[in-house]
Amino acid sequence: GSRFAPRPTAVLALADGTAIRGRGMGAVGRAAGEVCFNTSVSGYQEILTDPSYAGQIVTFTFPHIGNVGANPEDAESDRPAARGCVLRSGIGAPSNWRAAQRLDSWLKDNGLPAMTGVDTRALTRRVRAAGAPSGVLVHDPEGRFDIAALAAEAAAWPGLAGMDLAREGAHSAFSPWSETRWTLGAGHGVFAAKEARRVVAIDYGAKRNILRCLASAGCQVLLVPANTPADIIKNLKPDGILLSNGPGDPAATAEYAVPTVRALLETGLPVFGICLGFQLLALALGGRTAKMRQGHRGANHPVKDLATGRVEITSQNHGFVVDSDSLPAGVEKTHVSLFDGTLEGLRAMGGRAFGVQYHPEASPGPRDSHYLFDRFAALMES
Repeated sequence: GSRFAPRPTAVLALADGTAIRGRGMGAVGRAAGEVCFNTSVSGYQEILTDPSYAGQIVTFTFPHIGNVGANPEDAESDRPAARGCVLRSGIGAPSNWRAAQRLDSWLKDNGLPAMTGVDTRALTRRVRAAGAPSGVLVHDPEGRFDIAALAAEAAAWPGLAGMDLAREGAHSAFSPWSETRWTLGAGHGVFAAKEARRVVAIDYGAKRNILRCLASAGCQVLLVPANTPADIIKNLKPDGILLSNGPGDPAATAEYAVPTVRALLETGLPVFGICLGFQLLALALGGRTAKMRQGHRGANHPVKDLATGRVEITSQNHGFVVDSDSLPAGVEKTHVSLFDGTLEGLRAMGGRAFGVQYHPEASPGPRDSHYLFDRFAALMES
């Protein structure tokens, strides 16, 4: 081969003028967003299609991304919410019986620019030291980059603080959900029981596997848009309410979500909040949220259940946190992160309302927390 390195065909320009060069993959084009990192070893397709990643460029710390290809079953939403991704190694041919296509062609099909050949450890250390920067990722096969202009574009990007992205990532219509969790040999099942518990899931950008876990726990699920008023939800006569995950700043989404959540809490119906839904539940109960410096994104986060002393290894993806000191009397802390002590769970209203900051549905990640869906179902029974 040549003694000279190939000309870079992609660049990640950060707001402070730093330019990280590499090889372009996926779609040709550009994307601006918050640069974050995820430490998961598998599940890259679920990560890129998780609506909570709206407005973010994901750096994968695991070097070999793309090794199992991509397939339609592993998508967590209709289209990827992430803006692009940064990888260490080049994307090779997939080696997995479930692969339907190469990750590179899947990225192209979904309009996601990506870059490889990056020292992702150095980029991750930078995010850890200084917080998640704004950046612009450009893939140009001709290798033409105006770094100063791109850095200025990154600096001008407004950032996620104060952004309500929940209405963008969510469904705009009422839609029933019946698909159950994936099993080997059968794929996804279909839930069809006559005597089901009716759950209204408020969709702030819900991952499909949350809905599948509800269906697998014996629930008939109806997905409603993020800004659906409480009166309409009450008229649907649900047995329980799910507050879904989603992207953006919970304090911004709270402006229309919190009055609805408060009205639903007053009915005494069981309420289960996950991730953004957990944050909105905390805000409705009188707590506060804040932006984290680097966030929690990975599939190996240890969380302690304060009631039982058990430690769950959890899947996480959040850049905002509930301030545990802000919770009023009557709201009980139930789970804490063993990484940094931040709040990971709460219960209130005598246990009728509860939520967790992490992702109990996994996808990707361990299934230690699937029991929470059964707990929600049992609450509706009682």
